[in-house]
Amino acid sequence: MSAAPITLSPEVAAARAQGRPVVALESTIITHGMPYPRNLETAQAVEAAVRHVGAVPATIAVLEGRLHAGLSPAQLQGLAQAKGVAKLSRADMAACMVTGGTGATTVAATMIGAHLAGIEVFATGGIGGVHQGAEHSFDISADLQELAQTPVTVVCAGAKAILDLPKTLEVLETLGVPTIAYGQDEFPAFWSRHSGLRAPLRMDSPAQIAAAHRMRAELGLGGGQLVANPVPEASEIPASELAQAIAIANADAQAKGIQGKAVTPFLLARILDLTGGRSLETNIALVLNNAKLAAEIAHALAKSAA
Repeated sequence: MSAAPITLSPEVAAARAQGRPVVALESTIITHGMPYPRNLETAQAVEAAVRHVGAVPATIAVLEGRLHAGLSPAQLQGLAQAKGVAKLSRADMAACMVTGGTGATTVAATMIGAHLAGIEVFATGGIGGVHQGAEHSFDISADLQELAQTPVTVVCAGAKAILDLPKTLEVLETLGVPTIAYGQDEFPAFWSRHSGLRAPLRMDSPAQIAAAHRMRAELGLGGGQLVANPVPEASEIPASELAQAIAIANADAQAKGIQGKAVTPFLLARILDLTGGRSLETNIALVLNNAKLAAEIAHALAKSAA
């Protein structure tokens, strides 16, 4: 670990040395997800949710050219107020580091950082996937390929509902990524508990998910697992209510020529407007729910390694 180009916070380093459960957290939700101070408050709440279950949170980001796993309160506040922060995925992570930049990690980049830090489970909101119209644009998130090659279990609320969910599931299957719905047969759709699509796999306990993670390693299977944890029922926005907002947001993005990394932030911001802020409240609820489940999985993984 000492040779890895990553700095572990004292708390994360101690937990890793002692075999205690650790949960990785992404940083794009801080820099590209919501305005200050709501972004800071949410990041602090997610870290608190992990700690409440007895695990250690490790928010991952690149700060002035150095990859960090675990941020101090001052670093977290600085990132929440920073301007011009890069949005990092596999393709641009190294370039940001060697040029001394500051960048927030997407799902793919957070998985890379977590693996370097020896962290086996990661909580996020929703993964990227196949965008609407990808048969013309070829716009497919690097998150899917990362899941196929980096051995981290990722807990999310499904793929973001702005995406083409049937095609996203097809690509995950092609790449050999175990896609597990937690506690239900249907694949959840981020803000909504139901998508109308059956999940390839179902598991009902953190211990089962942890055991599958271990078995994949024993079998020599590369890549991670995707755990789709439905948003709490009290906080969900039914898919039928969201359909019109998503259609309008996609049409607006196409009309404005929005492409690449700018697509998802644009769509999420537009849907926030169209739902009168309701989508943000649901987003926060589902991230907190995912952090709790990830911490429970991390406990089961730590127990199995003891």
